[in-house]
Amino acid sequence: MRQKTATIQDVARISGVSTATVSRTLSHPERVAEATREMVLQAVRQTGYVANHMARNLRRRRTGSILALVPNLANPFFSEILSGLASVLTPAGYGLLIADTHTDPEGRLAYYLESGIADGLVVFDGTLPAAALAGRQRPPVLLACEWMDDSLPSVRVDNAEGAAIAIRHLYGMGHRTIGHVTGPAGNVLTESRLMGMRGAMADLGLPMREDWIFRGDFGLASGSAAAMAWLGLKDRPTAVFCASDEMACGFIGALQHAGVSVPAEVSVVGFDDIEVVAHLTPALTTIRQPRQLIGRRAAEMLAAMIDARSLSGPSDLLPVELIRRQSVTSPPTRGDVA
Repeated sequence: MRQKTATIQDVARISGVSTATVSRTLSHPERVAEATREMVLQAVRQTGYVANHMARNLRRRRTGSILALVPNLANPFFSEILSGLASVLTPAGYGLLIADTHTDPEGRLAYYLESGIADGLVVFDGTLPAAALAGRQRPPVLLACEWMDDSLPSVRVDNAEGAAIAIRHLYGMGHRTIGHVTGPAGNVLTESRLMGMRGAMADLGLPMREDWIFRGDFGLASGSAAAMAWLGLKDRPTAVFCASDEMACGFIGALQHAGVSVPAEVSVVGFDDIEVVAHLTPALTTIRQPRQLIGRRAAEMLAAMIDARSLSGPSDLLPVELIRRQSVTSPPTRGDVA
C-alpha cells in the first residue's frame, strides 16, 4: 500500500496555523515569529512534507541554491554557522552549496558571481576582492563573520568588545602582564581584536609590550610557535589572550609538551568557543560567538534580499559572551615558577 504524500494542509493542521502561514514560513522565514516558525518546521519534520520547490523556482527564474564561500573548510569554526544557515534555508526551499576560497580565490570568484549558479552568496572570506563583490552584475551578497566596508551587508559579532571582555576578565583574576597571539596580518578580525585588547589595556593602565605580541594565523601551528616564543622570553606575561581557539589549543598543547602547567604557570583565553575546547585539559576559557545565530541571521537576511531583488541590506552586530572554564586562574607569584 502506498503511503499518502503529506500536503501543506497536513502541515497546517498539525501546527495549528493556516496554509498561508505555512507557505510564508517556508518561503519567508524571516517574516514569521520564531515560535510560529518552530511549530511549522516541527510539523514539516513530523509529516515529511516536501514542497514542490522546483516548479516554484522555474516560475520565479531562480536556481533555488545559496552558495557559501568559506576560506578554510577544515576549520571547525564554520560547522555550526553552516548548520545555522541550512536550518533556515532548507525549509525555505534553498539548497546550500559550499566552496573553499583557498583553492582558487580570485579565479573562481568571477564564475560564482556571473554564472547564475546561485541566487545569493554568503561570504566568510574578507580577503576576496571587494570591488567584484560590490559590482552591480551579481546576485545578492552578504558577508558573515568578516566584513569589508559599508557597501555590503554583514552579520558579525563585536570582535573588539570580545577582546576587551577577555582582557578585563584576566585583569579581574589578578593578571597585570598579558600577551597576545594575533591572527594573520591585514585581516579585519585580527585588527579588530587587537584594537579591542589595546583599548582595554590602556583603560586598565596595563603595559602593551611588543615582545609579548606573537604573530599567528588562526591555526594550530601558529599557536604552538607562539608558545615556543613565550618560553624563550626572560620576562614572560602571566596570561595570554589568543585571537582564536585553534591557536589557544596549539599554545596550550606545546606548553604542556614542554612541561609547563596551564593555568598554574600561565593563564590562556581563546576566542570563538569551538566544540573541542570544552573537552581540553584544562578546558579553555574563551569568548563565545553565537555561531548558530550568525548562520540563521545570515540566511534570513540574504533570503529577504533575494525576495526584494535588492543588492543592499542592513548589517547586524551580535553580542559575544565570556565562557569561564579552567584555563584561567590567579597569576603565580615569583616563587611559584622557576
